[in-house]
Amino acid sequence: MRNLRIAILGTRGIPNHYGGFEHISEYVSEGLVKRGHSVTVYNSHNHPYTADNWNGVKIQHCYDPEYLVGTAGQFIYDLNCLMDARRQNYDVVLLMGYTSCSIWGNLYPKKSTIITNMDGLEWKRSKYSKKVQQFLKYAEKLAIKHSQFYISDSRVIKEYLEGKYHIHSEYIPYGADVFTDQEREQFDTAEALKEDYFLLMARMEPENNIETILEGFNNSNSRKKFKVLGDTGNRFGKFITHRFKNDDRIEFKGSIFDTTRVRSLQNNSYLYFHGHSVGGTNPSLLEAMASEALIAAHNNPFNKSVLHSDAFYFSDATEVQQIVENVQRKETERNMVQNNLHKIADQFNWEKIINEYESFILECHGRKS
Repeated sequence: MRNLRIAILGTRGIPNHYGGFEHISEYVSEGLVKRGHSVTVYNSHNHPYTADNWNGVKIQHCYDPEYLVGTAGQFIYDLNCLMDARRQNYDVVLLMGYTSCSIWGNLYPKKSTIITNMDGLEWKRSKYSKKVQQFLKYAEKLAIKHSQFYISDSRVIKEYLEGKYHIHSEYIPYGADVFTDQEREQFDTAEALKEDYFLLMARMEPENNIETILEGFNNSNSRKKFKVLGDTGNRFGKFITHRFKNDDRIEFKGSIFDTTRVRSLQNNSYLYFHGHSVGGTNPSLLEAMASEALIAAHNNPFNKSVLHSDAFYFSDATEVQQIVENVQRKETERNMVQNNLHKIADQFNWEKIINEYESFILECHGRKS
């Protein structure tokens, strides 16, 4: 088996301080290095991690003007990463998403094997205007045109790509680590009492149904607290905090990137709400499953393809209120938690995911060669 020179582009960088693609890039890059490959991850020059190596993964810092010019800066950052990658002659370039890099498709390194993780249906996100949604559909087409191989992190995305573009994409989801006894001992009772609160963790965006969830809770007669994890500094976050400022049961805790602390909060919550409605297999959902949280999820194909019957589902604030007021932690609920834990162990564990990435990368490079 040949050891490859692999580059991962399309993220803000590792270790993860942002979201899903950074999360999986962290695990996959380190895992591939342990399997003997040379891996470089491209980081924004603004990333808080400034060293040139992280757990054996080479870090290439590229100029990212997003802090100066906003969203347009992402396109310049991706261009800077691609131009550097063209000079490095990598065997494989793994692109995490296509939103701001597929327009540079003609500049993808010609000699490298190009694999794109096709992300969720970005053009469906309600935070985007009609013009932006149209651009994202165009970017999706460019990604199909300029990539040679494709990864879907959800079976729903895989079926969509087969139906619309008649292409094969390899289904490889995100992963998660099963909650350990050591993590269980680290629960901080000063921060929260066990099963005394509801929990939600998400980016403050409309399509994550945060307003729906909190409205349902706000209308309920529950005496429990509701902890909300996520940066509320954007426009929607400010709107949400203002809307529910008079409900002293709701606590906005801000972003928490300490994985142990997040998993502890998930594990000890009475009920974990997952409102994501767009995208593929969501990392925070898998983390909640792995952390033995009882889950209430937005009723959509993405969530159902992961959770099946092992969650409570809601579509509106009224259903959220009913769940808040009626869910009991009894035998049925304990079985739901255990079933989700088995899914993590069997389908979504990191070792399996990294092996699948390596196998697919080797297969793709072999076919290109």
